[in-house]
Amino acid sequence: MIGLGQYLAFLGVSLLVICTPGQDTALTIRNTLLGDRGTGSATALGVSAGQATWTVATSAGLAVVLMASAPLFLAIRLAGAAYLVYLGARSVLKAIRRRGASNELATPPGSHLSSRSAFVQGFLSNLSNAKMVAFFISLLPPFAGPHPSFLVLLGLGLNFSLLTLAWLVGYAFAVERMGRWLRRSLIRRALDGILGAVLVALGVRVGAEAIAR
Repeated sequence: MIGLGQYLAFLGVSLLVICTPGQDTALTIRNTLLGDRGTGSATALGVSAGQATWTVATSAGLAVVLMASAPLFLAIRLAGAAYLVYLGARSVLKAIRRRGASNELATPPGSHLSSRSAFVQGFLSNLSNAKMVAFFISLLPPFAGPHPSFLVLLGLGLNFSLLTLAWLVGYAFAVERMGRWLRRSLIRRALDGILGAVLVALGVRVGAEAIAR
């Protein structure tokens, strides 16, 4: 068991990390624009499921073994980097194709991306992000006491996953509320380009950091 003070400190650190925009946020916004709040929420659920998977692995000690295996750890990081670049490049290409569009609605909501595909994208994006291994290993133990048990680590990790889910679903709802304006071709083209460039940049950075180590 952990004390209330430790738990509140864990929540504070978790919220700070979760509310800092990153690849999960960019992917959630992108998929909400490609569909609706359903696809955005499915992306968020996929991200949270990926975090829950890392939580179980960390709690069981598998993540430590993974980090000790340099080739496997490198392969996962490179796979994650390539996936981010792929998603980002698709968004950039869509922005380029829309250059001749008028300033009407670019696409009707819900016409491009299924909730299942959005979930898989969120799950794979998070699961292939090997930084999550290091993150959970460094975040969970300090708040779980000197001799953390499997259940305590699991509980803290699942708390983090649920907080992430709530935050990203909130993003999806907020984006949908502004959906008609955001989906106008000029705005949508700019967003596709920006979000795509962000995902590509994140992928390149992850890949470069993996190779440099």
